[in-house]
Amino acid sequence: MSGQVKETAFYDLLGVSPTAGESEIKKAYRKLAIKYHPDKNKSPEAHEKFKAISHAYEILTDESKRRIYDQYGEKGLSGQGMDGGMDAQDLFSQMFGSSMFGDMFGGGGGRGRRPSGPQRGKDMMHQLKVSLEDLYNGKTSKLQVTRKIICSGCDGKGGKEGAVRTCDNCHGRGIQVMLRQLGPMVQQVQQTCQACQGEGQIINEKDRCQKCHARKVVNDRKTLEVHIEPGMEDGQSITFSGEADQGPGIIPGNVVIVVSEKAHPRFKRKGGDLFYKAKIDLLTALSGGKLHIEHLDKRVLVVEIIPGEVIRPGETKSVANEGFPVYRQMARGNLYIEFEVEFPSDNWASEEQMKKLEEILPARAPLPAIPAGHDEEEVVLSSIDSSQKSRINGSGNAYDEDDEEDDMHHGGGPNVQCAQQ
Repeated sequence: MSGQVKETAFYDLLGVSPTAGESEIKKAYRKLAIKYHPDKNKSPEAHEKFKAISHAYEILTDESKRRIYDQYGEKGLSGQGMDGGMDAQDLFSQMFGSSMFGDMFGGGGGRGRRPSGPQRGKDMMHQLKVSLEDLYNGKTSKLQVTRKIICSGCDGKGGKEGAVRTCDNCHGRGIQVMLRQLGPMVQQVQQTCQACQGEGQIINEKDRCQKCHARKVVNDRKTLEVHIEPGMEDGQSITFSGEADQGPGIIPGNVVIVVSEKAHPRFKRKGGDLFYKAKIDLLTALSGGKLHIEHLDKRVLVVEIIPGEVIRPGETKSVANEGFPVYRQMARGNLYIEFEVEFPSDNWASEEQMKKLEEILPARAPLPAIPAGHDEEEVVLSSIDSSQKSRINGSGNAYDEDDEEDDMHHGGGPNVQCAQQ
């Protein structure tokens, strides 16, 4: 280097002459960086000093930038500097190596580094809706997934052999750790390298792979055979190892298929048990009969109600071992049948038939005696209209606002809570 330079400020910061070689500059910076690094020296002056010497080192170790600086001074760099910040991580890694840097400052300088060894890619999640019949019987479904695979045109390099070079700006990491001054504090900011757009490599336009356009990966559709085993449950997952997105230098993640159980019009499932609602007429409920239930495997279960066994409305009975198969076990749950008894319509029988019915059915229970001093008055039942139904079903209360207000005065309102000890 010629000794005739426009400015010497950067050389003075490092304590070297304008004729100093790269090794001498490197040695000087190493000594000063250890002394003023923010993780080691906590004084505000040290932060500023470290920032300044790092900037000077970055300029003087870049041949083109040093040539411009020697000829035109700092103003001549005209934006070729470090855009308001400096990649201190890169400087330390270049000077000492990443392991020495971490050891020197207790790991503080290791922030932003990528872990050694290949990284594992993200898993791909897919939801597969499955009918209750398929979960009961088992089924093999085919599912197409779109993923990224290594480009065969460039073998994941992005361009012609030998045309891909490591980015000088970020040293192949794709990121830069910048130090920015915020008053008395120095903030460390990680950002994508603008020179390579986070790729870590530079490929000239003419040398880019025509198949993947230097992206190194291409889209691919793969058909997976998903085996639904009998007894699988809603939310259970099926994993295809290493079938997710591929990429240079990464271990592909897994494709994870999550089973989603479809609602069934007739059955409901709870674990290994099945629940079914059956409608029967009043005659069957009182005197017995048969009921057909089409099962999930297309068998028809003939359920016999024994004569004399009265089925009451809302009553539930079970059929053993006719529920759901237990996943990967030789066992089954139970089938639970809830009965809904359909009563005949009004005026379904003649007066004569009614008398016969009275002879067959158990006698009516006697009415309780009217207490002495109470008046007797006969009333007539009437059907309720839609507004009354709405009031009863909507609010769940069959009393009016006056009743509610009265309850509030007596401490029975909805906003009154009992204090419990």
